[in-house]
Amino acid sequence: MGGGIGGGSSNAASVLLVLNHLWKCSMSQDELADLGLSLGADVPVFVHGKTAFAEGVGEKLVPYPQVEKYFLVATPDVHVSTADVFTHPDLNRDTKKIDINQYDFKNTKNDCETLVSKMHPQVANLLQWLINYAPSRMTGTGASVFSVFETMQEAQETLQKLPEQYTGFVARGVNESPLHQQLRALDVEC
Repeated sequence: MGGGIGGGSSNAASVLLVLNHLWKCSMSQDELADLGLSLGADVPVFVHGKTAFAEGVGEKLVPYPQVEKYFLVATPDVHVSTADVFTHPDLNRDTKKIDINQYDFKNTKNDCETLVSKMHPQVANLLQWLINYAPSRMTGTGASVFSVFETMQEAQETLQKLPEQYTGFVARGVNESPLHQQLRALDVEC
């Protein structure tokens, strides 16, 4: 899909974790994360399976348990090339580092959002529509956009109003990957 929500990275991490179990490799989570980093910058966060901030290329993880939130994720009918975004000369690369201890979503930004919005007006239009309902950002390099809601009902009501040219779904934020929960239920260390 290329929506910028980490699906490919999540799949790669899941394969590493499950094969480590099935093949009895006994690799530690850190070893799997190092291996995963060679597959993609987001893979280590999925290998560790907990809500976290990623720094560096994606290999430095700082745990950050979130309070329960609900997310509306919506996608326009457009494909955004991650390679095109990261190699574009207009990509802003001078954003100050976030102090995790002072983190507040409303004071954050996605450095790719302005550029992708110019390259793909469909993303800009969706973002502008969602901002009317809740704090919103583009995911990764796009094209998906997400909004943060306090309740499932608010998120579902906004999803029902979503213009028909977009697709969307609502998800509940979790602090631990369901795969890690299942592996633990099988008494597998991950």
